[in-house]
Amino acid sequence: MPRLVWFRQDLRIADNPALAAAAEGPLLCVYVLDDAAAGRWAHGGAQRWWLHHSLAALERALAARGAALHLARGSAREIIPRLAAAIGAGEVHAGRLTEPWARARDEAVHRALEAEGRRLVLHTSSLLHEPHRIRTGQGRPYSVYTPFARALFALGEPPPPLPAPARLLPAPGAPEGLPLAALGLIPAPPIPEWWREFPAHWTPGEAGAAERLARFARAALPAYGARRNTPGVEGTSGLSPHLRFGELSPRQVWHAARAAGARGEDAFLKEILWREFAHHLLWHRPDMPEQPLQQGFARFPWRPDAALLRAWRRGRTGYPIVDAGMRQLWRMGWMHNRVRMIAGSLLVKHLLQPWQEGAAWFWDTLLDGDLASNSASWQWVAGCGADAAPYFRVFNPVLQGEKFDTDGAYVRRWVPELARLPDRFLHKPWEAPEAVLRAAGVALGRDYPRPVIQHGEGRARALAAYAALRGAAEAA
Repeated sequence: MPRLVWFRQDLRIADNPALAAAAEGPLLCVYVLDDAAAGRWAHGGAQRWWLHHSLAALERALAARGAALHLARGSAREIIPRLAAAIGAGEVHAGRLTEPWARARDEAVHRALEAEGRRLVLHTSSLLHEPHRIRTGQGRPYSVYTPFARALFALGEPPPPLPAPARLLPAPGAPEGLPLAALGLIPAPPIPEWWREFPAHWTPGEAGAAERLARFARAALPAYGARRNTPGVEGTSGLSPHLRFGELSPRQVWHAARAAGARGEDAFLKEILWREFAHHLLWHRPDMPEQPLQQGFARFPWRPDAALLRAWRRGRTGYPIVDAGMRQLWRMGWMHNRVRMIAGSLLVKHLLQPWQEGAAWFWDTLLDGDLASNSASWQWVAGCGADAAPYFRVFNPVLQGEKFDTDGAYVRRWVPELARLPDRFLHKPWEAPEAVLRAAGVALGRDYPRPVIQHGEGRARALAAYAALRGAAEAA
């Protein structure tokens, strides 16, 4: 009997359990762009660029094995059952998703298929373990990362990745899908200015993912523990967009790291487990993208300010390490993880802007925008999530820059107007004597802004806001 394979966040051929389960007989491979179901969590602007090219790569990979990718746009609740009926499929196979909107949609598709005598079969595809199956000794979900990671390590090595099927047999009678351009992921020319550099940095698709993974395991993984916090070097994997779209499975990444046997292996694998933890949290707290995990923070005294938010978004805060990160994000669709923490801390603590505003901006501009990881990470920075850095811990952006960008390579690349400043003043140009600024071709307030707030003032505001929250809670 024919089967339908519903691709979602697993845009790959190898180690794809849904595809492997259906590949023994005739099948129809389908991708549905269902923006209405996703609502506000439909793909952000940067993600749409990646998705277009990832689907193009998947189309080519399937065609090389004798199958086509049926593309559709609209309600998956209606399209998937209709396509299953068209080819006489008894089963629809897909990877399980953790996003609350996707879970609701899957339940609706399940009911619609069941009414017709068909089945929706969900597979572990995007994670190492299903979030609902990981429990504490008391049978509860985990709320702290360290014991969660310890529990996953104790489960032993994940199964080896599945091979890619050599040939696929198309189901007869399959209707024709839309051309990729009809999904409207890429606008008509001119290409948005902030997309223009993406192709120089990224190669979406399974082949590009495999090449990046091999390069990381060979070149960067051995020194990962020592270099992962240095944004001016290629010390991290850069795999997050490929994992977000499922061009790589976490099992493939895990086993590649193990096979490399490098010194940085364990530190890197803990990052994979942080991703698992974020999805674990989202599964059990579907309100996490919008509401603080620590409910007391719902009354936090934020001070929304459109001008401050705009300066942060555009990399014009006057703090070079923060501005370098925000400009890297705009031009690459990605930001170094250490700098994400520094930039996020400035926004929510010094500037007292709601963490949801930062999360929304990252969602639209990050190629690796993952609802679970983005939400959990912003809550960590804001001090209101699981394993949260205490709110009263306020990063000093100058000291953070001097510590992690000691030679200034990162700032000089992304904030070139400061490139000629000596290291001593690069992360605090407002302290440079006028003669030094002139020699470097920098006029503060013209070429580069002064800080939107001084660190001491920002820290004091943050601590006062936290004290007010704590006082309100004690009085309640």
